[in-house]
Amino acid sequence: MERDLVIRRFREIREDLQLTQTEFAEKLGIKNTTADIERGRTKLSGEVIKELLRQFGINPLWIFGESNQKYLDLAKVNVMPKVIAVDMQEEESMLLVNQRAAAGYPQNIEDSGWHKQLPAFQFPLPEFRNATYRGFQVEGDSMQPNLFSGEWVLAKAVDNIDYINEGKIYVIVTFDSVLVKKVYKIPGDPSKIRLVSSNPNYLPFEIAVSELQEIWQVNSKLTFSLDEKAENHLLNELKASMDELKKELQEFKRNTSP
Repeated sequence: MERDLVIRRFREIREDLQLTQTEFAEKLGIKNTTADIERGRTKLSGEVIKELLRQFGINPLWIFGESNQKYLDLAKVNVMPKVIAVDMQEEESMLLVNQRAAAGYPQNIEDSGWHKQLPAFQFPLPEFRNATYRGFQVEGDSMQPNLFSGEWVLAKAVDNIDYINEGKIYVIVTFDSVLVKKVYKIPGDPSKIRLVSSNPNYLPFEIAVSELQEIWQVNSKLTFSLDEKAENHLLNELKASMDELKKELQEFKRNTSP
């Protein structure tokens, strides 16, 4: 009986979306069509359930007949830290997630045993009291000149996506990645947020709020090559100015030549 209900509700979702079996399969990452699921030949996998929630806000409990609420409010996704660390005195510690650990962080976000492998320390400054903080190592150049690869950002846990301050830098933890970006809300669409890089060579992009696991607001950073970074930034600015001057001279010559 339960199996028939699952099949019927799965088909209902597709029909509500006005998608063919092939189109629905493509959206859900299923090979070919959803025909085998709708005929009861193939069970509904956990991955498909996750995609129904992530893309369309479908309540998994509704699919299995354990709830009358078909849709979940994706704007109220729980982004609070899943694991915190405390020392022997029950004082909260700051965990550090380096570039290598970040690759496995989304998949182990609720595994306290995995988190125990991360370095943890106390930061005895008033700015780091009365909240949960975490350190993440930056990778890549998408946030230059604000942040450089190898630097560390120290970030405060965000309890609710409504508390996001637009244009500020955040560590965004999705189901498959850890990103450091500026965050903007999308007017009229609370189901998505826009992520923007400081480096103009990287285009902004949008992600669904339902993809979020944790959000951390960056409030400080640690760097270990201050002079080198400042020098490189100055050289980049100088090169850009020289290129612009060269372009203006070429334009001037074209306009004044007989």
